[in-house]
Amino acid sequence: MRGLIKGAAALALGMLLSAPVARAQGAEFSLGGGVSVPLGDFDDVSKLGWQGTAGVSFVPSSMPVGFQFDGTYSQFSDDTPLDIKSQLIYGTANVVYRFSTAEDTRFRPYLIGGGGVYNLKPKGSDVPTGVGSETKFGINAGAGFDFKAGAAGLFIEGRFHNIFTEGSNTRFIPINVGVRFGGS
Repeated sequence: MRGLIKGAAALALGMLLSAPVARAQGAEFSLGGGVSVPLGDFDDVSKLGWQGTAGVSFVPSSMPVGFQFDGTYSQFSDDTPLDIKSQLIYGTANVVYRFSTAEDTRFRPYLIGGGGVYNLKPKGSDVPTGVGSETKFGINAGAGFDFKAGAAGLFIEGRFHNIFTEGSNTRFIPINVGVRFGGS
């Protein structure tokens, strides 16, 4: 866990230091976090979770369509008295569609969707022997809003994730709040 915190701090520092260069190139960096709501069969065994995410997006100012790449660490507690947590580490590549707004508008809605690679790992002292991590593909789609204030701004976003796991698919919706900086 300590290594994860150090890695996240180093990533954040690197993103902050490179923001002026990236701004000239049109890249935006984002850091956020929030809650994750398990759905379907995953909701039967998991409680509300949490996550932290970092990403970079490229949406040219002359076009409404761009790309976003992000990485997320998420954790859900088991819905039983057992000491089991579901850890998810995943990266996604997405297409972003930003709706056309007036130049001086600070409120900018967008749609996002794509695919990714998801690693699911049970953790805790009550994890059955022989149960380990698995890496699967998945898809996601959602919507969000940017609130711009110069080169920085806030965002709120919700996405539906569907991981193609054996049996029933693992589904959840993370709701993120964060900061975006850089861009054109």
